[in-house]
Amino acid sequence: MSGNAATFLPNHARAAAEAFDLARLPADYYANPYPYYHALRDHCPVKRMNDGSWFLTCYDDIVAVYRDPKTFSSDKKIEFAPKYGDTPLYEHHTTSLVFNDPPLHTRVRRSILGALSQRHVASMEPALAALVTTLLDRMADKRDVDLIDDFAAAIPVEIIGNLLRVPRSERAPLRGWSLAILGALEPVLTAECAEAGNRAVTEFLAYLRTLVDERRQHPGDPDTDVLTRLIEGEENGERLTEKELLHQCIFLLNAGHETTTNLIGNALHALTEWPGEKAKLTDAVDDADAVRVAIEEFLRFESSNQLGNRITTREAIVGGVTLPPQSRITMCIGAANRDAAQFADPDRLDIARDPNRHIAFGSGIHTCAGMNLARLEARVAISRYLARFRGYALAGDPVRGGRARFRGFLHLPARLA
Repeated sequence: MSGNAATFLPNHARAAAEAFDLARLPADYYANPYPYYHALRDHCPVKRMNDGSWFLTCYDDIVAVYRDPKTFSSDKKIEFAPKYGDTPLYEHHTTSLVFNDPPLHTRVRRSILGALSQRHVASMEPALAALVTTLLDRMADKRDVDLIDDFAAAIPVEIIGNLLRVPRSERAPLRGWSLAILGALEPVLTAECAEAGNRAVTEFLAYLRTLVDERRQHPGDPDTDVLTRLIEGEENGERLTEKELLHQCIFLLNAGHETTTNLIGNALHALTEWPGEKAKLTDAVDDADAVRVAIEEFLRFESSNQLGNRITTREAIVGGVTLPPQSRITMCIGAANRDAAQFADPDRLDIARDPNRHIAFGSGIHTCAGMNLARLEARVAISRYLARFRGYALAGDPVRGGRARFRGFLHLPARLA
């Protein structure tokens, strides 16, 4: 196995699947996890980890779990207690939208969706286009750029900052806080990551308390200001507690920042490895439908969020395997999106792939609330970038994020042309 190979040699695949363990991932996994996913799907599609948890790699199994939230809970209190202890990280990750079941999940999601409707997202396009143009102008002056720092990471921070109405002069720490908090979600939590994550939650909460106080005194338009909407609550008078409110704001940044950064960065990197697809998309940047289809393929091919988690509330059968109550499950979204049973020639980037029923945004009640916004950001960013810099190429070694859960780059050096 080397480079971008999609499979192990046949006599190595079974051994790789049997030895696979999230707590002890081999170094080459971070560069290219897909050979491991293929081996697992062929030989251990419902794989028991050494810690007693289960790892799923088949598309159909994972979709079935998503569709049964009563059997497969998103509540992480039991799972995260031994991992985090009584810390700010534990409080955050057991309060935020993504790691909760109804009724909290339902109340918060409804509030967020109200400000992220298709109408409201569409209204953001002019400001987003202006932001992208400004970033491209700055990059044109440099020519040698980092596609993450100079472009991909700068877009979602501004967009989420706008949604929460964070003053632009106060946005500098947002990306660092998000990276530290999400880094603590990795399967193995180091002392350094725990310290950085807890510090980030503490600092972010302190900042948000000031922001919330200011917004209570000077409310914004609840149709477009997510923070005002969360503060005012629902029409029936039901409101989030102060703790719930603050942690949903952190969640909004985390959910909208790194995943969208990775989507844009992964797409621009993939196009350099598939020059034929790059040429096709570059010729089609004025065709909105063609770009939309391409974005779906980028989401499938290199899913920003590779892993999801559930815990069984009762005995369940997954892929023919009986799981007892309180079984911890890791759903490998990246593997599901490369499942040959669902996608023809799954390791090939095909910007015209149709149908493309990927699950990069999850499925069921936990389908990503911000998926329309992420799609808009990617469509505007990638189409305008390719229209401006048709001949761009990598200009150094990309630096991966080094994470199992979130797949992307920390740095992506490029030369513009």
